[in-house]
Amino acid sequence: MSQTITRGFKTMLAEANAKIETIPAAEAIPLLGREDTVFVDLRDRRELDREGRIPGAVHCPRGMLEFWIDPESPYHKPVFAQDKTFVFFCAAGWRSALSTATAQEMGLKPVAHIEGGFTAWREAGGPVETETPLKG
Repeated sequence: MSQTITRGFKTMLAEANAKIETIPAAEAIPLLGREDTVFVDLRDRRELDREGRIPGAVHCPRGMLEFWIDPESPYHKPVFAQDKTFVFFCAAGWRSALSTATAQEMGLKPVAHIEGGFTAWREAGGPVETETPLKG
């Protein structure tokens, strides 16, 4: 028996994008390095190793987001308790749109995401740093 998906990713993205702030990559670049802003990279570790990263961005694997945000979670990260603006991004802006909506629903604010994600960031001339990929 096959599954019937009643609410697909396109619907979920449209709902998320309707209620969150989206920042074009060119407008996000000047926010980098500001004391009141935290960039949050949701990409998989392999993506960071392959594509590089935004300097100073906090890496939060998408699967841990809710647990790292919630102060009652044993996995809570203090970075999410700061009174700052959180700018989420992934590779293309899909995971970050859903993550921004989730963070906003949890009460984290202010939050936004980069339209087009890391790909758009790089195309807009945003700084990128690379490291030697992990072994194993």
